[in-house]
Amino acid sequence: MSPSPVAPSELVPFITEIITEAGRMTLEYFRDPSLVVERKLDGTPVTVADRLAERFLREQILDRFPDDSIVGEEEDDVAGTSGRAWIIDPIDGTKSFTAGVPLYANLVAVLDDDVPVVGVINIPALDELITASVGGGAFLNGDATRVSDTAELQGAYLMTSGLTYWPPGALERLTEEGMTIRTWADAYGYALVATGRVAAMVDPLANLWDVAPMQVILEEAGGRFTSLDGTRTVAGGNGVGSNGAIHDKLLAVLPDRGRE
Repeated sequence: MSPSPVAPSELVPFITEIITEAGRMTLEYFRDPSLVVERKLDGTPVTVADRLAERFLREQILDRFPDDSIVGEEEDDVAGTSGRAWIIDPIDGTKSFTAGVPLYANLVAVLDDDVPVVGVINIPALDELITASVGGGAFLNGDATRVSDTAELQGAYLMTSGLTYWPPGALERLTEEGMTIRTWADAYGYALVATGRVAAMVDPLANLWDVAPMQVILEEAGGRFTSLDGTRTVAGGNGVGSNGAIHDKLLAVLPDRGRE
């Protein structure tokens, strides 16, 4: 079934309202010395803030759109019938959150028949909100935002969330091309690309909820988002976001995990 006739841009005010509240909820636990950090079965951290924020977002979405599907990091999927799916990451960068680093984000994306049409990144500790909808542009705190015009890898800044999942030799090839690599990024790295502050962000390993908002945000800001093999998808298990001008050059240097 096709999604109900709600234009993507019409969803942005609703998402802005609920994700801002979810961000406020997480801030109540940010840098709280009594916060308990648990470990999920995969070894990744989770806190009460993650769970409360996701529960709130799910309740708000299902109350407004009861026929929609929901996929989130902390709870089981909800199968809807409308053809529209909401992808939620209540705290992207839980390691940053639990370490007191203000670069964590709340993420919401909307997919119509598996195609991303809305993406929102909320970075509550920095008071930065990036919103985008297909055909509606990309905005930082309500002002239009664009990617940088950096055209060469030499001297370009590249963000990544860490070095653990990079294949051997990949980082060396990037530095040989003259790129400057910075870490501790998560969703914040894509936010920096969308706002023209860096040229690229790479996730060698990523879940759907980590990158679901990034395609529409970067494309509406004038950039590109693909998997490592160059496919225009948010479901490739990894992600490459750039200003577009260096995208093909970057892909040519990066290893394609699908071939390795």
